[in-house]
Amino acid sequence: MKYMLLKTYGPAANCDTPMTEWTPEEIEAHIDFQRELGAELAKSGEFVDGQGLTGPEQAVLVSSDGRSAPVVTDGPFPETKEFLAGYWLVDVDSPQRALEIAAQASQAPGPGGKPIGEYIEVRQVMGAPASQL
Repeated sequence: MKYMLLKTYGPAANCDTPMTEWTPEEIEAHIDFQRELGAELAKSGEFVDGQGLTGPEQAVLVSSDGRSAPVVTDGPFPETKEFLAGYWLVDVDSPQRALEIAAQASQAPGPGGKPIGEYIEVRQVMGAPASQL
């Protein structure tokens, strides 16, 4: 079963200090944690993909009706301070294992090296419907 673990950047359960206010060492420890988690999941064969994403200030929205030129606008500009910061795509044997990985990811260190308790959204990847042909 494949699951997408979505990492949201914003106030977390145990940390409301924006990363822009962390020390370089705290940021490095946080990123090292992410790399180590990815390596651990790769070693276990559960890692499919994982990436950090640029901030929403670099995002654009695209819409198209299929008849005219696509409309591209700046954004999104969320009303909250939270935004999608990255993801892991894992292939695991059970929903429980996906939750275990999300709990581990939530423990990434923040200021002072304390686990920040990030919110990790866990969503199963849907397969395509079976063809009727």
